[in-house]
Amino acid sequence: MSEISLLMMGVLTVGQPSLPHNLPEQSVIDSEQEVQQSNQGQIAQIFPDADITPPEFVPSDSSSQDLSTDSNTEYQNLLNKVVDKAHAQSTSILSKSQKSRPVISEIPEPESIAEFSPSLSPSPESEPDEPMSQITSVSQLDDVQPSDWAFAALQSLVERYGCIAGYPVGTYQGNRAISRYEFAAGLNACIDKVEELIASNQTNTINHDDLIALQRLQTEFQEELQQLQQRVSGLENQTSQLQANQFSTTTRLFGQAIFSVQGTNSPNVDLFPRDGIPDRQGQTNLTFTNSVQLTLATSFTGRDLLLTGLSAGNLGSSAPFVFTNMGRLGFESNTENNLVLNDLSYRFSLSDNLGIVVGTAGVNPSSTFRGINPLEGSGDGAISQFGQRNPILGIGNGTGGIGFDWQISDRLSLQGVYSAEIPSFPGNSNQAGLFGGKYTAGAQLTVAPSNNVDAGVHYLYSHSPNDLLGTATGDAQLISPFAETTAFNTHAVGATVAWRVNPNLQLGGWGGFSSSKPVDLSGSVETTNWMVFAALPNLLRPGNLGGVLVGQPPKITSSTLPEGFNFPNFSDGGTPGGRSDTSLHVELFYRAQINENIAVTPGLFVIFNPDHNAANDPLVVGALRATFRF
Repeated sequence: MSEISLLMMGVLTVGQPSLPHNLPEQSVIDSEQEVQQSNQGQIAQIFPDADITPPEFVPSDSSSQDLSTDSNTEYQNLLNKVVDKAHAQSTSILSKSQKSRPVISEIPEPESIAEFSPSLSPSPESEPDEPMSQITSVSQLDDVQPSDWAFAALQSLVERYGCIAGYPVGTYQGNRAISRYEFAAGLNACIDKVEELIASNQTNTINHDDLIALQRLQTEFQEELQQLQQRVSGLENQTSQLQANQFSTTTRLFGQAIFSVQGTNSPNVDLFPRDGIPDRQGQTNLTFTNSVQLTLATSFTGRDLLLTGLSAGNLGSSAPFVFTNMGRLGFESNTENNLVLNDLSYRFSLSDNLGIVVGTAGVNPSSTFRGINPLEGSGDGAISQFGQRNPILGIGNGTGGIGFDWQISDRLSLQGVYSAEIPSFPGNSNQAGLFGGKYTAGAQLTVAPSNNVDAGVHYLYSHSPNDLLGTATGDAQLISPFAETTAFNTHAVGATVAWRVNPNLQLGGWGGFSSSKPVDLSGSVETTNWMVFAALPNLLRPGNLGGVLVGQPPKITSSTLPEGFNFPNFSDGGTPGGRSDTSLHVELFYRAQINENIAVTPGLFVIFNPDHNAANDPLVVGALRATFRF
């Protein structure tokens, strides 16, 4: 697994960012009181390595580069096209060729040497952006005068070895004499070509007279060749420094917009369970709502990821109106359509198999642990909150902190996290802050015993200054609403498993257990939850998904707090004991993938014995969710 995959595991749900659940838990009596953590999932499938690798450095157009104080633009263009460094030693070719053929030690006096004056203004005929053309005859270099002695020498070298690449129009810019520096650049190319032939033992292809002419040209243009070497070296140093200090990022925008229609039946509710007679009626309106999330994923090095998530929505919880939080939807996001920051985290790799995440928002067990449930996803998974993941992963309502993902082997990994509910609060340390208020520390061991089975074992420890557990569904309140609130410490363990039976069927489930002890009271409160599910990928059509889920939301099975503090019998004196009845969650949904960006999901779930009370009528929740991704 690549480093960047380690960083991405558990951040976004399959294909796109998932919407936050910034909604508090539902108390039996009071309205919701806590902020639930953002719903996150996996990101490995969203950002493959190639997508977040910073783009290659793009050099400036050669016509605009200031390579030296010399304003000869034509020379700069040619200089940029020199393949290798200029030759620094004027007699290297002769020394390399002495083993293969004799060389005359004296150089004849030149018959005539013409002075080449540089031009300070570029020719309008120059086309520096076009590809260079290979020159096959020096006669194509119209601006080199045939009367110069160097013309014949250059002609011989070019026509024998094809070693000079001129300007795109095949000329050194026609109506002027070329500069000595331009000539030196061409000469340097021929020197390198002959050196290459000698190094490859092709000396029999080199004419002895050409070596003499080449040595003569080297001697004549020695100063220019040395300056060319210095300029090329300087350019390479500047390029290396620029590459070493460049700041190049890749940022991609991912978005998810949900339109939804949802409603419930109107069940009779026994709000104060003493005589088994309902005394309330739950009722909600049919609503048409929206929720939107935008996530910016930025990489600075290709081995890191900065996530910035913004969300807004107007889908509130139905819990206060049906007197139970078991009917909550997985894509709730009630910000009154105000834009809020729900993720600000930075993920980077310390080694090839160890990734770190740190952030002030979006860092919690749900976003750090690798997701195993194939039906997880606010926009494309189960429609219920309970169907998203094992509820114990929500304990603590964490938002900001630090976590890690360690790939121990191909089939074994370990994730860990420390997360605080309100890490930014500077006031009372008993209520909030990084190490005060509500915080959670946890770990997940993820195992793949075979190619078709994934499993995760979870453990969490949480401290809460109040009596709300943080599971967001089921029994999240630990003591009687008539008792004074107190701080709790909670240990929770659980496991999730998924088995890919074949490409069109996956089976799995989870179970969770928690034990919470009050700080200032005796006794403890224990809860359990479980779920089994079947995922049906490609149902009726490739890309579609069907889901069936059956389970028990978190339930207080034992409460041994002092009399008057126990929640299960709060309306009958708060005596010790667990829930006498059990709720059952049954859910069906079908996601129809219209195209790559649009999916429509009708879904329905029924809660039998809502709020773990057999006197309550079944709660029926229906929703039609349309998800747009971009």
